Amino acid sequence: MPELSRFLGLIIRMYLDDDSEHHKPHVHVFYGENEAVVSLDGTVLAGSLPSKQYRLVSG
Repeated sequence: MPELSRFLGLIIRMYLDDDSEHHKPHVHVFYGENEAVVSLDGTVLAGSLPSKQYRLVSG
C-alpha cells in the first residue's frame, strides 16, 4: 500500500488491488480515527472525514 502523501495529520494511501468494492479510481485518506475512501473527483465513496480535512483533500 503505497503512501502518496502525508501532511497536516492526513495520510493518503493507494491500495493497488482494491477494485472489488469501489469501481472509480480512488485513494484512502486517514486522519486520526477517521478514514474515508475518496474518488479522484473528490466524492466520498465510503467513510467520513471532518469537514476541514475533507476540504483539504478534495480541493
